[in-house]
Amino acid sequence: MRADYAKAVVSYLALGIDRLADYNSALTTWVPHGEFMGHTFTRQALGMVWDYFELNPRSQATGDWNSALNWILRVLENCSLYGRKAFRPYHLLHPSPEASGEGPGVRATQSSATILPYPDNYFDAVFTDPPYYDNVGYANLSDFFYVWLKRTVGDLYPELFSTPLTPKSNEIVSDPYRQGGKDASKKFFEDMLRKSFQEIHRVLKPNGITVIVYAHKSTSGWETLINSLLDSNLIMTGAWPLHTEMGARLNASQTASLASSIYIVARKMERQPTGFYNEVKEELKRHLNRKLQRLWEEGIGGADFFIAAIGSAIEVFGKYERVMDFEGNVVRADRLLDEVQRIATDYAVRQILHNGFVGEISDLTRFYVLWRWNYGEAKVTFDEARKLAQSCGIDLSREWNKSGFIRKEKEFIRVLGPQMRKLDDLKDSGELIDVLHHVLLLWEKSKREEMIKILNKNGYGGSEAFYRVAQAISETLPVESKEKKLLDGFLAGRERVKEEVKQGRLFG
Repeated sequence: MRADYAKAVVSYLALGIDRLADYNSALTTWVPHGEFMGHTFTRQALGMVWDYFELNPRSQATGDWNSALNWILRVLENCSLYGRKAFRPYHLLHPSPEASGEGPGVRATQSSATILPYPDNYFDAVFTDPPYYDNVGYANLSDFFYVWLKRTVGDLYPELFSTPLTPKSNEIVSDPYRQGGKDASKKFFEDMLRKSFQEIHRVLKPNGITVIVYAHKSTSGWETLINSLLDSNLIMTGAWPLHTEMGARLNASQTASLASSIYIVARKMERQPTGFYNEVKEELKRHLNRKLQRLWEEGIGGADFFIAAIGSAIEVFGKYERVMDFEGNVVRADRLLDEVQRIATDYAVRQILHNGFVGEISDLTRFYVLWRWNYGEAKVTFDEARKLAQSCGIDLSREWNKSGFIRKEKEFIRVLGPQMRKLDDLKDSGELIDVLHHVLLLWEKSKREEMIKILNKNGYGGSEAFYRVAQAISETLPVESKEKKLLDGFLAGRERVKEEVKQGRLFG
């Protein structure tokens, strides 16, 4: 017991050394608005800093040795709140082989997710948060801490520190440099993810439950997840979005980031035989419309709404051994996601425009409204933009880089607001969104008479759909947005505009 106690104490002290290293590298900064020390890993990467902040490890400040130990003590104190006695009733009902007489046994092991060291039908439940392609290079970042732990407690845990750096060859991430190119790394990730889900299925007891957390915003990422789950024989029984992401994180304001993670619930149980796509599609529509209504009522919006729709669709699709069309083709995740995108798009537009004006707006204007609601003013990858455009009946490649609002910037697509467009490009267009942008630019320049003429000419001055679209776009944008300020300024005087348009028709 004394040896185990000493090993535990040394291990906690080693974690303190690692925390100290985090605050004493050449990548630390001073955070002026809070007047405290910023550590190395303020995000999941090693970023370049132009000037670092040096800390005295014995300075009684954030990041010093005492601070490092206090963090560890606070964790231990909170963990101890859920000690053995709290679990005793559960233990008496469900004793484990490792448990002592006072409570459940807890054992932490390290192994590959694709080759778990447990027999078949062993666990009641498995919970996992898998990696998302190349989002985070976990093993590379872990080397920062690994080298210090190897020096401090490597001899106490030789099985964990036998290599000079963290093992990386079988890490389930997409790394083109390590795995021989982009295509090879993509295939490696997908194959390994599928194997890990098959292992979960193997070690689960019959009717056992698994919860998989997934937050990837690209449809390609979801195609991989869905196909991997289908191939594992796990049956998805539920999928719900939970707010887990920090709104103040670095990329939240620069990209169409998710605020939620989808918690997918699946079980090891018998699947239904083959389902035919036409029938499954109708079942999917009924199920999704019920689920989307609930998501909308709970305030799930933007990119989260579409991702939650995908999670809900898996509940229907995944209960069949396979889904086939009448031509004998097996339907995989790509076709499923196209159908989900169309259903979710139609539902979102009806809700955004309050149902009354959906039939009065064109596909391009519909696309613009959905883009602002889904992505805000962020740019997104071409594949993501193409799928949204496709659900609106638009061929994106025919629209970009003309005089319209769609711009292609390398592999990204950006939707331009009125402040980024030129009046000359808008003069001859009768498209609702182009007329709105034209009017906003004229309003900004106080060219009121010209603005009224444009509204009269195109017939939008007295159209409620025109003002509803403007209001809907405004509601999707943050308060600091230039486009929102133009929209709100114009909409504040809409009744006067309508009256002037009416008078213009009478006396023009």
